[in-house]
Amino acid sequence: MAPHAAAPSTRVLIVDDSAAARAMFKVIVESDPALQVMAAVPDAYAAARAMRTELPDVILLDLELPGMDGLTFLRKIMQQHPIPVVVCSSHVGAGTEAMVSALELGAREVISKPAARNDLERQEASIRICDAIRAATETTRRRSQPEPRPLAPGPKLTADEILPARPPRPVPETTPVVCIGASTGGTEALRDVLTALPASAPPIVIVQHMPRGFTAAFARRLDSLCAIEVLEAEDEMQVMPGRAIIAQGDRHLLLRRRNQGYRVSVLDGAYVCRHRPSVDVLFRSAAQEAGANALGVIMTGMGDDGARCMAEMRAAGAETIAQNEESCVVYGMPREAVAHGGVGKVEPLDRLAARIMEFGRRQMERTAR
Repeated sequence: MAPHAAAPSTRVLIVDDSAAARAMFKVIVESDPALQVMAAVPDAYAAARAMRTELPDVILLDLELPGMDGLTFLRKIMQQHPIPVVVCSSHVGAGTEAMVSALELGAREVISKPAARNDLERQEASIRICDAIRAATETTRRRSQPEPRPLAPGPKLTADEILPARPPRPVPETTPVVCIGASTGGTEALRDVLTALPASAPPIVIVQHMPRGFTAAFARRLDSLCAIEVLEAEDEMQVMPGRAIIAQGDRHLLLRRRNQGYRVSVLDGAYVCRHRPSVDVLFRSAAQEAGANALGVIMTGMGDDGARCMAEMRAAGAETIAQNEESCVVYGMPREAVAHGGVGKVEPLDRLAARIMEFGRRQMERTAR
């Protein structure tokens, strides 16, 4: 008798008051052979009943629920059974503050509910949701093997789609700049790093994978906690000491040299490494525009976005750092950056702020000579 196929290893509980959304999520989750739907329920009370007999590995949770709202349910989960939770919501605007609250309460990831108006959007939504669910499981299991991934909707595009590659060339000494890329687990990791920086920190430009509409609230929240200024990117915004600029959700962010300093460009365009904004796009622009004046930092996240173009930064003379495996929620992007030869140093999360300040001091001393 032929052996049975291995059962899916990750059980997902879907909690959404929309029958259409539950049906869509069920199809998406079950399209991944590593995932299975444990149950799909319309409210928090039904979810609690389902969890009395079996605990899921991951909960896919909407915030707008009848009776008990999603944030209250999330708070109770984290107090009673800290199960990985992926929040998936269609709410933006004022609702983005609730998304930041969800991350602070312990949600592993926040993603936008897909519109899925055509086949391409449905395929992209499937990738984002399945990636988020597997990454939430990774948080608990702490695996170091490469993550399984579904097929991409067409070819996986590189930074060439947004910014053509060019051979490294010398860049004059000028203002230092720090470019940071992060994904799953990055919202909390970035908070740890940015809150540890003094107001004298060097200029910082950040790509954190987040959906459209969520990054403004994320930046406001960080700005309220940090000594440095934290802003959501706007086109032609000045890059300056004591300021961190975070890419808008769903738009690419590039560094542009302006005389002795930098500004940022905010661009639409194709998904790069399945992401928009893409860390690879930011890192390639840093390699070309800043060269040895830049520090590249790649942090926790699933996949390989940033790995190839961090190698370009290093080839252009930039210093480069990867967050170490032990402190990552998901050791995907840093591992791939190491594999591509782009990493000069590997550091734990609690040392990154100090390394950023040391880089800024070295660069200023170099330009003063």
